[in-house]
Amino acid sequence: MATSKMIRGTMILTVATFFSRFLGILFVIPYYWLTGEEGSFLYQYAYTPYAIMLSISTMGLPLAVSKFVSKYNALGDYEAGRRLLKSGIFIMLGTGLIGFLLMFFGAPKIAELFDIPSSYFDSVVLVIRVVSIAILIVPMMSLLRGYFQGFQSMGPTAVSQVVEQIVRVAFILIGAFVVVKVFGGSVVIAAALATFAAFVGAVAGLYVMMHYWVSRRNKISRMNQGPSSRRRLSLFSMYKELITYAIPFVAVGIAMQLYQLIDQSMAFHYLHYSREVTRAVIADLTMNDQKLVMIPVTLATSLAVSAVPAIVASYARGKMKDVREKITQALQLVLFLTVPAAFGLSVLGNMVHVVLYYNPGQVELMQIGGKILTWYAPTAILFALFQVLASIVQGINRQKVTLIALGAGVVVKILLNPVCMKFFGMIGPVIATNAGYALSIMIIAAAVRKATAYTFSLIAQQVIHIVVYTTIMILLIRLIFFFFGGSFTASRFMAFLILIISVLAGAAVYLLLARYTGLLRKVLGKSHKAGSQSRHSKG
Repeated sequence: MATSKMIRGTMILTVATFFSRFLGILFVIPYYWLTGEEGSFLYQYAYTPYAIMLSISTMGLPLAVSKFVSKYNALGDYEAGRRLLKSGIFIMLGTGLIGFLLMFFGAPKIAELFDIPSSYFDSVVLVIRVVSIAILIVPMMSLLRGYFQGFQSMGPTAVSQVVEQIVRVAFILIGAFVVVKVFGGSVVIAAALATFAAFVGAVAGLYVMMHYWVSRRNKISRMNQGPSSRRRLSLFSMYKELITYAIPFVAVGIAMQLYQLIDQSMAFHYLHYSREVTRAVIADLTMNDQKLVMIPVTLATSLAVSAVPAIVASYARGKMKDVREKITQALQLVLFLTVPAAFGLSVLGNMVHVVLYYNPGQVELMQIGGKILTWYAPTAILFALFQVLASIVQGINRQKVTLIALGAGVVVKILLNPVCMKFFGMIGPVIATNAGYALSIMIIAAAVRKATAYTFSLIAQQVIHIVVYTTIMILLIRLIFFFFGGSFTASRFMAFLILIISVLAGAAVYLLLARYTGLLRKVLGKSHKAGSQSRHSKG
């Protein structure tokens, strides 16, 4: 029964996480229609430092607290989790207040780091100060989420995430519509309301968590009254252990924001375009195109990372053969989904941009966005591999590797970004990002191989199949382009028609080839078999 509850809870949380992330990705499209390049530009300049500060303020709490509480509950020491929650509320209120003050009063200094034109300076300071308000309450909400997850109760976190995201996105879009379309207000005010939505969504999410706490606290209190099989931990020991768990989670969480921050701080200095074009490039790199790139990443990692708990269990029992099999399952699943989606998005980059970000008066900006997406989309493969491999090394107790890998990748990004921007222009940041992530992946892969004796040649055959089928898919899409007269059109209707035909035809060919050759069965069927064996062994 306990195993069934854990599997059900993991699936609920996985679906909720995917839905909330997907909603957070898709909102950029109607938001762009309402506020244009300037709205996306201002929103992301506020959200990047906010996401970094938030990750630091919450200290990776949901997963770290979950791991801590789950461990001590298993040992019969329910009091440890209760004391962590009780003291953690005050600490989270403190870190939230400190994070808020640093961002609110440090907003001018943060804006200076971006090296932006003076005409944008005050607007960027405003949106940074507005979004900083959310940091006051998000850390406490994260603590409660982690505490419930430690009891294998995923429902509160799942509902809270979905409610928070729905309220946030609704507030962004309604606020932008009212300001721009109803009152004819400025895009700056619309962007400020969009960043304030982080606070509104957080309030909704916290309300849900408090509701669950009130309804379940008596049951949890009865568990806390049971006998403890361990000596009483000091608060220092508790938080030392918690921080050890948390730091790798923080590193993975802020990786992408660090790369975006580097791009934002260097773009106006090293990209020698007009101010309008540079603004469009930054908006595409850090928000418009970046969100599209994350769609296949979110889907693949949501499914692949669900295999990580099984990897942890097998590693703890010393069953290295099972560990290697599960690593293969996770990697082949993420590659099977991400490779065709990434390269398909790349070849359709121009069409996607015309359909989603149509602007008849600025064909040049649509072409710029399409070019960036064409180069940026394959990076989704690196994003997905980094996240999955980082989850695996955390599961096999090699947390420090994540920090080393992230640090090395960021250093490479910083060193290469100016050179790549100078020689390759708007696609330079993408090249530097690829180099940084590739180095991080190699470092983590080497650690996985050393710890588990895993041989990456185990997935070589599947990778060859995936590459061949993806190549055939791309050739088919190119043939469709030839039939319709090229890979770019300024007509939204034609772009939509070509996009639909290409996606349906490309996906059908890829899946039919995978099914005919048995790759689809191997990727999905083998995972099912492994999951079934795992359930039987645990039962």
